[in-house]
Amino acid sequence: MTQPEDSPGPAAHYRALERLYRSAPINALFASGLTIEGEGRARIEFDITESVYHAAGAAHGTVYFKMLDDAAFYAANTLVTDRFLLTTAFNAHFTKPVRGGRVTASGVWISGRRRVLVAESRLVDEEGDEIGRGTGTFMRSRIPLSGLEGYADESQ
Repeated sequence: MTQPEDSPGPAAHYRALERLYRSAPINALFASGLTIEGEGRARIEFDITESVYHAAGAAHGTVYFKMLDDAAFYAANTLVTDRFLLTTAFNAHFTKPVRGGRVTASGVWISGRRRVLVAESRLVDEEGDEIGRGTGTFMRSRIPLSGLEGYADESQ
């Protein structure tokens, strides 16, 4: 793991990533929360309501994609403490429609530590059935995490 010399350790980085997630304006549109479970592991829990339905009355694929991408992204970013990652590719598979309830997206880092990282994620409904899965590649950006307001601001 790349850590700046003045870094207080992994737990502080994990809490800062959780704050960063909460601070992103897009997340005001979704009833969701991120938990970093440890190095290379992230979980997002969110509620499916009619507000995210497509015309046939189930959750739109946009929600599946966003949560799969975010879970994999944050799992990968646990290994990089100095830079914000960018999604360079993401392959998503939707396996079951969901109409409501609590859904969990679990992300796991798979490989890579230097420039490009690979992570996968899985969506599970409240009955424990898989409803989607994905794999993404993430690249270090030039954006320092420490310069992002949500990452640095402990009051959020």
